[in-house]
Amino acid sequence: MNRDKQLPWQQETVIRHSQRLIQSFHNWTGRCLLDASGSPEEIAKGLFEAPFVLVSHGVQSDPILNYGNRKALQLWELSWEEFTQMPSRKTAQEVVQEERVRLLAETASKGFSSYSGVRISSTGKRFFLENGIVWNVLDKQQQYYGQAATFSSARLIS
Repeated sequence: MNRDKQLPWQQETVIRHSQRLIQSFHNWTGRCLLDASGSPEEIAKGLFEAPFVLVSHGVQSDPILNYGNRKALQLWELSWEEFTQMPSRKTAQEVVQEERVRLLAETASKGFSSYSGVRISSTGKRFFLENGIVWNVLDKQQQYYGQAATFSSARLIS
C-alpha cells in the first residue's frame, strides 16, 4: 500500500509506537490503556479509533508531538501531518505554560501524573481537560522515549 494512502495507524512506525504507549502506560499505572490482546495492527487501530484522547511527544529539547489519535486530531482541529510537526507546548496557551512545564517535570521524575487543565485548539478554541493521565514512554530497552497523555473528558470553554 502506498504510504500516502495509509491511515496513520497503518504505518509501521505508528504500529511500533502504539506498542510503546500501551506497554509504558501499563508499566507506570498497572492498568490497561486498551485491550491489548489483538495483533499489533489491531492494537494500533484500536488506539487510533479509541473513545478517549491520546497524544504523545518525543524527547527533543522543545518536544514535537509524534502521535495523536482521531479524537486528539479532532479536538485540536489538525491533520495527522500538521499535528505530528507541532511542538507540544503549542497545545496550551502561553498563560498556562508554567503549569504545563511543572506537570511534565513531575511526570518525568515520578513516571506518571494525573492532571486537569485548559488547552487550546489550532483555531484558538479553549477546552478544559479532566481526569487526564500523563506518563513517561519507554522503549524496549526501558529508555526514556518521551511522554504521553490521555483523557476522556474535554469540554469547550469560552
